[in-house]
Amino acid sequence: MTFKLKRGLWLWGGTLAMALLVIIPLTVWIRVTAILAVAVWVVVVWKRIGKRARRQSEWLIIAENQSLPQASYRQPVVLVCGDGLAGLFGAIPAEQLALRITGQGCYVRVPSVELLPALTDNLLALRPDWGRQLSVMFIVNAQEHAESEVLAGRVRALHHQLMRVRKGGIALPLMLLSYLQASRGEGPWFSWRAGQASPDVREAGQCVNLGDWQVQTADSATSASRLQTSVQLDSAAAWLAERVLPYLAPRGTGNPSGRLVASAITLVAAMPHKVAGNLWQQWLREKIALVDPRQAPPCASAILPFPDALLTLLPSDIRYSPNRRARVIALWMFTAAVLVALASSAWQNTLLTRQVSDDLRQYASIAPTEFARQQEALTVLRQDASRLEGYYRQGAPLALGFGLYRGERLRSQLLAVLGAHRQLAPPVANASTVRLDSLSLFSRGSAELKPESAKVLINALVGIKAQPGWLIVIAGHTDASGSAEQNLQLSRARAAAVHSWMRRMGEIPDSCFAVQGFGASQPIASNDTEAGRQANRRVEIRLIPDVGACAPPMAGTGKQPLSHNAAFTY
Repeated sequence: MTFKLKRGLWLWGGTLAMALLVIIPLTVWIRVTAILAVAVWVVVVWKRIGKRARRQSEWLIIAENQSLPQASYRQPVVLVCGDGLAGLFGAIPAEQLALRITGQGCYVRVPSVELLPALTDNLLALRPDWGRQLSVMFIVNAQEHAESEVLAGRVRALHHQLMRVRKGGIALPLMLLSYLQASRGEGPWFSWRAGQASPDVREAGQCVNLGDWQVQTADSATSASRLQTSVQLDSAAAWLAERVLPYLAPRGTGNPSGRLVASAITLVAAMPHKVAGNLWQQWLREKIALVDPRQAPPCASAILPFPDALLTLLPSDIRYSPNRRARVIALWMFTAAVLVALASSAWQNTLLTRQVSDDLRQYASIAPTEFARQQEALTVLRQDASRLEGYYRQGAPLALGFGLYRGERLRSQLLAVLGAHRQLAPPVANASTVRLDSLSLFSRGSAELKPESAKVLINALVGIKAQPGWLIVIAGHTDASGSAEQNLQLSRARAAAVHSWMRRMGEIPDSCFAVQGFGASQPIASNDTEAGRQANRRVEIRLIPDVGACAPPMAGTGKQPLSHNAAFTY
């Protein structure tokens, strides 16, 4: 992927992150801090990508002043690593890359398998469309190794690096090659595809199976030589299958990593860096107890042939496009951002529904005599209604949007509850109040009317009956002695007792009454003296002129109008 695409993806991801921070409900300082952090991070990554691009231009130094083919080059590009690199590319400094271009493809020397991921990444950064053409050629020469553990370690390292490249989204095709020094000199390429038992022989642009190749000869000497080559080839193939291929397969599987396309062997007249007592000699001694003494000595300047005949085995249509991959990543990032936004919206709508529903349930659970608690609950409901009304008029915020907003149904419920509630009218100038001493009505600490209280209540009832149709508000009060909760309950109970007596004895509709209990919250004298405490222990009956507040039963129906006790949850 080019550095330009990487920068674009980071910028796209930062934009999506900032959009989420705007949508998700957060406090102002957290939102501002998070947005600044994302912006700083995008700038830092942007600069780091630029520095990496500059370092890459310095790192990709190709020996002999060669340069990569143009971006339009469509032949296979093979990354060559392993043994025999000097025989293929010549004496090139280890810190430099080497390049060889033939009529069938381009070969790039990889000095060490550890550089394979970096080289692949850098090549694709410079030539994005080469992702369809890149492959790996790993050379294993048994005659250049004396210790099997060292060779196994190099093969494992290749497997690890191929897995790293695969995690980056590129499955490089792998071709396993082996050069074998023989007295007959250079010969054709013998290749095995995956699952193929008998090799194909590739020579002079032709491909035949091994059996046909053996019989395609005009003289007995050539036939005998080819038969000997076949025997030697079988041994070399068996060595590769036993000592190399298992290390290219992950544990517990039989599939070599890196998309192994083919294994191939060829015979050469001279081998650079051939060592005495090598693994090939050890293999022959182990299998047949013989070593061919006629083998040619090593030659440091030996030139090995490039496997041009094998390049046709490489896949010709590897679907890799950096632009397509960048689009897929960008689409996944957008999908993830949308899912996060939807999850946040769903959660915020759940919280809104839970909050308003809990407020409605709390209001409905308050008893009609608990006026103070009812007013608090009504205040909360009005705040909820104002919030939902704003959403209705101006539109729901993004934090609740994306088609998941459920506030309209809640708004209808709130308006219905608030519309059914009827506030008590405020005191007016011509309202009259009757104040009754609690000790004349109740025993100390009791809410049960005394027998002698009837006279006091009858006098009050006479005044009430003289004002028909007025709203009767009965409020209980206590002094500050005892706990506030007990005083509140006692005041409510005493007001309810007076209400019950008057409704029963005066045959006054229940809709004419409103009952309140204030405890010691509204004293009319000081609670520091006995006289003040006695004055504070009282029941007040207030008559409020309110047209229609206390209407008689509707003619012909026998139904009472809505009671103030039903309209208020005190």
